[in-house]
Amino acid sequence: MAKAIAAIALRLNAKAADAASLAPAIEKRALTRGSDEVVVEIRAAAVNPSDVKAATGLMPYAVFPRTPGRDFAGVVIDGPPQWLGREVFGSSGDLGIRRDGTHATHLVVEAAALVEKPAGVSMEEAAGIGVPFVTAIEGFRRAGVPAAHDTVLIMGLNGKVGQAAAQLAAWHGARVIGVVRKDEPYEGHATSSIEVINSAATDVAARVRELTDGKGADIVFNTVGDPYFQAAHRSLALAGRQILIAAVGPVVEFNILEFYRGRHTYVGIDTLAFSSVVSGDLLREALPGFAGGHLKPYPISPNAIHSLADAKAAYLAVIGSSRDRVILKPST
Repeated sequence: MAKAIAAIALRLNAKAADAASLAPAIEKRALTRGSDEVVVEIRAAAVNPSDVKAATGLMPYAVFPRTPGRDFAGVVIDGPPQWLGREVFGSSGDLGIRRDGTHATHLVVEAAALVEKPAGVSMEEAAGIGVPFVTAIEGFRRAGVPAAHDTVLIMGLNGKVGQAAAQLAAWHGARVIGVVRKDEPYEGHATSSIEVINSAATDVAARVRELTDGKGADIVFNTVGDPYFQAAHRSLALAGRQILIAAVGPVVEFNILEFYRGRHTYVGIDTLAFSSVVSGDLLREALPGFAGGHLKPYPISPNAIHSLADAKAAYLAVIGSSRDRVILKPST
């Protein structure tokens, strides 16, 4: 029988009216694992917008009470012998939403969900990879992995999913064009140059046509949703695909005639539907990219690392649209 592990965990005991009303408690909990599970000593855990949204009732399937947190990095301290002592990371659509998650000193998770931490990547950096890269990988898996002859247009280039998509597309040799809302350069890593369009000063679709000799983009990765839906639609090449992962408003004007005559495809991605195991499978697809230097984790600012006791400040920073990848570090 597996031994009980004493853990310290954040707890959300009830839905908060809004982010300002969040009151995460810190509790001691005894964790035990099943035969197909491990116990991970958490060294770092990311805070995602979905963590905060679930805490404020925007996800009706989120359970209470629970420990929040979807992404993690740490060391296996209990489980099958082949995993003991290994440095791992992972992500999930279940953890922290439908079951206890990663904002704690320890986590019980399926062994099949574990991903070996890339060499040269810190625990804090590994914890930050999860949700954004899972989303970007799944988007391209569903829409088609970009090829060297493809043009990929990314709406919301400097967001975390936008940066992950840019890295992945550049790794596969595609031409990458990114859209931002003000005059700013691309902030992330890429193995090729990224062309940037300022949507506040330029007609996005017209500029995309100009840059592609009238063809348009083979793939549009729309990380923002409806505010860019029409610009994305007008930017699509014949048989182009638009990937959608978010929405500000749920309803858009949709031209069915242009859709079918353009032979377009729209792909919806919701990583909250993914188990820890499925998320791990997707992250493992990216490991060769990290090993080869084609992909890099987000840089972690020391000011964006918080203790469990300071979790509310971390949550407010994330929901306040901080550009930092915000991390909880249980040992801090």
